[in-house]
Amino acid sequence: MTSSDEIVIFTTGGTIDKAYFDALSAYQIADSMIPQLLETARVQYPHRIEQIFRKDSLELTDADRAEIASFVAGSGSRRIIITHGTDTMTETAKSLAGFADKVIVLVGALAPARFNESDAAFNLGMAFATAQSAPPGVYITMNGTVFDAFKVIKDRERGAFVALN
Repeated sequence: MTSSDEIVIFTTGGTIDKAYFDALSAYQIADSMIPQLLETARVQYPHRIEQIFRKDSLELTDADRAEIASFVAGSGSRRIIITHGTDTMTETAKSLAGFADKVIVLVGALAPARFNESDAAFNLGMAFATAQSAPPGVYITMNGTVFDAFKVIKDRERGAFVALN
């Protein structure tokens, strides 16, 4: 296996990495839970994790999206996973459209990974499977589904991602 086959995980923050701080009575982005989730799942596929940001996706700017794209471009890997907040995940996906030779999977969670009833571990597992098996393109893995990142929206009322026709 070459280094171009390893999965590079770029963390950007979002709900997947939020923690509740009683003293503040609010959720904040904390240290990433991705290493722990992968260790707990006993993931053996070669991978490395790099932090880009620790931001809520509503705070991401176009300059931040350009920086994410720069990290993707500079990666020697053909397989990329980006952890990301769900509110603006589709906007970031649009900024990654030009990478015809890479499988790029954006993934997040609707509940923090630190919560017992979080969707984070399942979504991350879907992202790992997609990064290994999908043809080049940009995908979002949420709610047990692999979506074309350019044909999906987050339906806030349903608390789920839904495909566009």
